Amino acid sequence: MIKSIKFVSIPVADQQRALAFYTEKMGFRILTDQPFDDTQRWIELAIPGGETNLVLFTPWGHEDRVGTFGPCTFHCDDIDKTYAELRAKGVEFTGPPQKQPWGTFAMMKDSEGNSFVISAR
Repeated sequence: MIKSIKFVSIPVADQQRALAFYTEKMGFRILTDQPFDDTQRWIELAIPGGETNLVLFTPWGHEDRVGTFGPCTFHCDDIDKTYAELRAKGVEFTGPPQKQPWGTFAMMKDSEGNSFVISAR
Protein backbone atom coordinates (compact mmCIF):
# COMPACT_ATOMS: atom_id res chain seq x y z
CA MET A 1 0.00 0.00 0.00
CA ILE A 2 0.96 3.66 -0.04
CA LYS A 3 3.91 4.46 2.23
CA SER A 4 4.65 8.13 1.61
CA ILE A 5 4.45 11.06 -0.76
CA LYS A 6 7.29 10.86 -3.28
CA PHE A 7 7.16 14.48 -4.44
CA VAL A 8 5.02 17.58 -4.54
CA SER A 9 4.95 19.58 -7.77
CA ILE A 10 5.50 23.33 -7.40
CA PRO A 11 4.16 25.27 -10.41
CA VAL A 12 6.74 27.75 -11.70
CA ALA A 13 6.93 30.28 -14.52
CA ASP A 14 10.73 30.37 -14.66
CA GLN A 15 12.44 27.10 -13.77
CA GLN A 16 15.93 28.59 -13.53
CA ARG A 17 14.81 31.37 -11.18
CA ALA A 18 12.88 28.87 -9.05
CA LEU A 19 15.85 26.49 -8.98
CA ALA A 20 18.10 29.28 -7.68
CA PHE A 21 15.51 30.21 -5.04
CA TYR A 22 15.02 26.69 -3.70
CA THR A 23 18.71 25.74 -3.71
CA GLU A 24 20.33 29.02 -2.67
CA LYS A 25 17.73 30.41 -0.26
CA MET A 26 15.90 27.32 0.99
CA GLY A 27 18.94 25.00 0.97
CA PHE A 28 17.37 22.16 -1.02
CA ARG A 29 19.53 19.75 -3.02
CA ILE A 30 19.19 18.87 -6.72
CA LEU A 31 18.34 15.20 -7.32
CA THR A 32 17.45 15.46 -11.01
CA ASP A 33 17.74 18.25 -13.57
CA GLN A 34 17.16 16.98 -17.09
CA PRO A 35 15.16 17.91 -20.19
CA PHE A 36 11.48 16.96 -20.08
CA ASP A 37 10.32 18.36 -23.42
CA ASP A 38 11.14 21.29 -25.71
CA THR A 39 10.23 23.91 -23.12
CA GLN A 40 10.61 22.41 -19.63
CA ARG A 41 13.07 20.44 -17.54
CA TRP A 42 12.30 17.84 -14.88
CA ILE A 43 13.84 19.38 -11.76
CA GLU A 44 13.48 17.30 -8.61
CA LEU A 45 14.84 18.60 -5.31
CA ALA A 46 15.45 16.96 -1.95
CA ILE A 47 14.82 18.63 1.38
CA PRO A 48 17.76 17.83 3.66
CA GLY A 49 16.59 15.25 6.20
CA GLY A 50 13.16 14.97 4.56
CA GLU A 51 11.45 12.13 2.72
CA THR A 52 9.25 14.09 0.31
CA ASN A 53 10.88 15.79 -2.67
CA LEU A 54 9.80 18.84 -4.65
CA VAL A 55 9.47 19.07 -8.42
CA LEU A 56 9.73 22.48 -10.09
CA PHE A 57 7.39 21.74 -12.95
CA THR A 58 4.12 23.07 -14.34
CA PRO A 59 1.95 20.55 -16.20
CA TRP A 60 0.51 21.77 -19.50
CA GLY A 61 -2.78 23.54 -18.94
CA HIS A 62 -1.98 24.34 -15.30
CA GLU A 63 -0.05 27.57 -15.84
CA ASP A 64 -2.76 29.42 -13.88
CA ARG A 65 -1.55 27.64 -10.70
CA VAL A 66 1.69 29.66 -10.68
CA GLY A 67 1.50 32.29 -7.94
CA THR A 68 -1.21 30.58 -5.89
CA PHE A 69 -1.35 28.95 -2.45
CA GLY A 70 1.13 26.07 -2.30
CA PRO A 71 0.11 22.42 -2.02
CA CYS A 72 2.24 21.70 1.04
CA THR A 73 3.38 23.07 4.39
CA PHE A 74 7.08 23.09 5.24
CA HIS A 75 7.94 21.91 8.74
CA CYS A 76 10.84 23.13 10.86
CA ASP A 77 12.00 22.67 14.45
CA ASP A 78 12.41 26.36 15.32
CA ILE A 79 10.13 28.73 13.41
CA ASP A 80 11.70 31.91 14.78
CA LYS A 81 15.21 30.83 13.78
CA THR A 82 14.04 29.57 10.36
CA TYR A 83 12.10 32.80 9.77
CA ALA A 84 15.15 34.92 10.65
CA GLU A 85 17.53 32.84 8.48
CA LEU A 86 15.25 32.85 5.45
CA ARG A 87 14.47 36.57 5.74
CA ALA A 88 18.22 37.26 5.88
CA LYS A 89 18.51 35.39 2.56
CA GLY A 90 15.79 37.56 1.03
CA VAL A 91 12.79 35.24 1.32
CA GLU A 92 9.56 37.25 1.43
CA PHE A 93 7.14 36.68 4.31
CA THR A 94 3.67 38.14 4.80
CA GLY A 95 4.50 38.76 8.46
CA PRO A 96 6.37 37.36 11.44
CA PRO A 97 5.58 33.95 12.94
CA GLN A 98 2.19 33.69 14.61
CA LYS A 99 1.52 31.50 17.62
CA GLN A 100 -1.76 29.60 17.56
CA PRO A 101 -3.14 26.86 19.85
CA TRP A 102 -2.34 24.26 17.16
CA GLY A 103 1.23 25.51 16.52
CA THR A 104 3.33 28.41 15.26
CA PHE A 105 3.54 29.34 11.60
CA ALA A 106 4.66 31.95 9.11
CA MET A 107 3.57 32.53 5.50
CA MET A 108 6.30 32.86 2.86
CA LYS A 109 6.41 33.41 -0.89
CA ASP A 110 8.78 31.78 -3.33
CA SER A 111 10.37 33.36 -6.41
CA GLU A 112 7.25 32.57 -8.47
CA GLY A 113 4.75 34.18 -6.09
CA ASN A 114 3.53 30.87 -4.66
CA SER A 115 2.56 31.12 -0.97
CA PHE A 116 3.55 28.45 1.54
CA VAL A 117 3.15 27.90 5.25
CA ILE A 118 6.20 27.12 7.37
CA SER A 119 5.24 25.68 10.72
CA ALA A 120 6.60 24.25 13.93
CA ARG A 121 4.71 22.32 16.55
